[in-house]
Order: sequence, then C-alpha cells, then structure tokens
Amino acid sequence: MYMKNYFDLAVVVVIYFIFALRVVQQYEKGVHFRLGKFVGPKEPGLRLIIPIIDRLTKVSLRIVTMPIPSQKIITKDNVSIDVAAVAYFKVVDAEKAVIAIQDVFSAVNQIAQTTVRNIVGQFMLDEVLSDTGKINEKIKKIIDLHTEAWGVVVSTVEIKDIQLPDTMQRAMAKQAEAEREKRAKIIAAQGEFLSADQLGKAADVISKHPIALQLRNLQVLSEIAVEKNSTIVFPNSFMNTIKDVKEFMSSER
Repeated sequence: MYMKNYFDLAVVVVIYFIFALRVVQQYEKGVHFRLGKFVGPKEPGLRLIIPIIDRLTKVSLRIVTMPIPSQKIITKDNVSIDVAAVAYFKVVDAEKAVIAIQDVFSAVNQIAQTTVRNIVGQFMLDEVLSDTGKINEKIKKIIDLHTEAWGVVVSTVEIKDIQLPDTMQRAMAKQAEAEREKRAKIIAAQGEFLSADQLGKAADVISKHPIALQLRNLQVLSEIAVEKNSTIVFPNSFMNTIKDVKEFMSSER
C-alpha cells in the first residue's frame, strides 16, 4: 500500500518537473511571466517555472537576415523602378521585443518596406544607381530609429536589386554609346592636334635646312627597299635630290 503511494507520488513529481523545466539556448533569452505579469529575464540554461501559473517566452538574440520584397517606387524624376533590399537586425532587449510589440519580426519587415519606398523616392534615378551607399545608410538610420523602442538594433540595410523599365534601359544604353563616341572623337581630335603641332615643328626645321627633306626622301626609299619584291619608281626630280646631297656632302668635307 505504502509502495503504491510512493510510486504515485514519484510519477506526479516527474510529471511536474516535465512541465516545469525549460531549456533556454545560448543564443536565446527567456522572458518570464507569472500570472500575466513580467517577473524578469531568464538566462541560457535549464530553468524552472511553475506550470499553469508561469509562462516563459524565449526570444532569439541572433542576427536575422530579412529580405525586403521588391516593390515599385517612383523616383524624384518620375521614373518607375522595382527595388529589392535586405536588412540585418537583432533583438538586444528581449523584454521590449515581447511586451512593446505584438510581432517584432513582422513589424520590422513592414517598417523596412515603407522606409525603403519613402527614401528611394526622394532621389533621382542617377543617384539611386550610383550612390546606393548613402541611401543604404539613410534607410538604416530611419528604421533603427523606429525599432529602438522595440528592443531591436538594425546593423545593415543593403539595396540588392534595382529593376529598370525596358524603355529606360534602352535609353541608358544609347546614352552610354553616345558618351563613348564623344570620348573617342575627343581623343582623335587631340591626336590630330598633337600631330599637326609636330608636323609644324618639322616644317620649320625643313624650311631652315632644305637638304633635310631630301635626306628624309632617301630614308623613305630605304625603308621601302627592305621588301625585296618592291618596285621603286624614281621621280625625275629625284636626280636633283641626289645631286644636292652630293654637293652637301662635298661641302661638309
């Protein structure tokens, strides 16, 4: 009789501990309520609560990667684009994350979507494409300002995808092509200018030393003669050139 009573008592104790024991993981923090009132936080480890009377809500403190769905945004210069982003945040105050807001993850997602739409809409399309770092930082600060009361800290917000309309893509491709052509023409014009400048200097030297032109002619013929299958036709004036060169060499000696 006594053995049966002890056995029944042992079963009750075991069942009690099964419902009373809670395990809080290392990356979590427990929020302890007793009869609906906040008692205090529970650190990681094996924790004991009173069944039915107590309730323990566990909150993850790990960094959460939350994708911000793509949404249509009209930029400051009235261009419709689709922007998708990603936010990284974590809970730093488990009490606020449970008591101050009903669903902290859904709330962060909604405020992130709204903030991305509002901030990107304040910039021109060229700024959205070229200055994403500034936009990311501004979005992060505004989201962090809202989530501070919920015990959440936003570490990073990054715009990861920008979809442009097909007409805008074609227009930008034409603009880029025109820009490349403009640079090519400028470079060619600069080359012509430098070439003309050097030719002008060469002409000044030749005008002072007429024999230099004849020597240049001989040099050109020498370069042509390298090819064995070349046929060189001497102009009639070339004989005068040879005569002038001989006279020049004789005078130098």
